[in-house]
Parts: sequence; structure tokens; C-alpha cells
Amino acid sequence: MHTVKMHDAKTNLSRLIARVEAGEEVVIMRGSTPVARLVPVEEQPMERQPGRLAGKIRLDDSFFEALPEGELAAWEGR
Repeated sequence: MHTVKMHDAKTNLSRLIARVEAGEEVVIMRGSTPVARLVPVEEQPMERQPGRLAGKIRLDDSFFEALPEGELAAWEGR
């Protein structure tokens, strides 16, 4: 983790972003207090595609049966 003062962060933003792109975390300080953290953006999750799992998941008929009263009460917070 790399720390920089606020003024240095404004002056060297491009360099700091290059470090972040390389996987490093940068903390920006105001005096001796950390105020911001630059981190790489996580990859976006794959776009949803309806039907992508069609035919890959099978549910047993018991899945659709009513739950026992004790388990149903637990799910409902009773």
C-alpha cells in the first residue's frame, strides 16, 4: 500500500492511477489522516442471459412440497 499527501496526489494523479492499474492500492492522506483510497475497479459481472442454465438444473418434485411446520416457522421468523 502506497500513501501520498493530498497535494502530491493532485500533482501525480496519472502516475498514481498507473500504480493502481498495476494492482497496487494507494491511500491519499490529508496531513496524517487517511481520507481516500484508490483501488482497481473490479471486473464487471457477466451480463445476465435468461435461459443460460436451461437443462442444467433439475428440481426434484419434493422441492415443490410444503415445508414442515417447524422449518416454515423458522423461515418466517416465528
